[in-house]
Amino acid sequence: MKAMVLAAGRGERMGSLTNRTPKPLTRIKNSTLIEHNILRIKESGINEIVINISWLGSQIKDHLGDGEKLGIKITYLDEGNEMLGTGGGIYNALEFLGEDPFWLVNSDIYTDYSIDTHKELNNDNLAHLILVPNPSYHRSGDFHLVNDKVTTSSGVKPMTYSGMSIISPQLFADSNSGVFPLEPLLESAASSGLISGECFNGFWTDVGTQERLKILESLLNSNE
Repeated sequence: MKAMVLAAGRGERMGSLTNRTPKPLTRIKNSTLIEHNILRIKESGINEIVINISWLGSQIKDHLGDGEKLGIKITYLDEGNEMLGTGGGIYNALEFLGEDPFWLVNSDIYTDYSIDTHKELNNDNLAHLILVPNPSYHRSGDFHLVNDKVTTSSGVKPMTYSGMSIISPQLFADSNSGVFPLEPLLESAASSGLISGECFNGFWTDVGTQERLKILESLLNSNE
């Protein structure tokens, strides 16, 4: 099984912190966000990772190298100045990820969730999403979870997509290369009953702003 780490975002909500440093290289104590997630992937037994890069992506390549120092193999896909979006970035990586389902992890999350390579996509499911209860900054949510099925409906949804999932390449069967987001594909598949999910109640945060970064640092320091 392989994994993909999404690391091409501009990180504009981080303000001046990402003017000269890409958000995945934001330092959390003695490591970086992307290394934290790569090591979680490695602990699961996965040792082949595809990383898409764009904004200041050369810094990520220089920092991680080919992955040897972390005990993994890294393949980089540089999107240059035209970021392909979450969906387009994954579509662009499919030839390197192969035909089997793969783990997808956002590089800007911080969590103690244990990635499990024994999880499988059952029946005709196109994805399995790790969901979390809505955080304070996303009260409207993304999905419902009913008997391990991810569903959509209008109005407030109690669950938020965590940025971790198992994805089948078949999710992109009707897609074409180009710039597009992942979310509409997930919503469409969920509305057709083709996505399973689970609720994670452990430690998780999306490090999307300087404020959230400060809160995370404070939490980690208080737990020392």
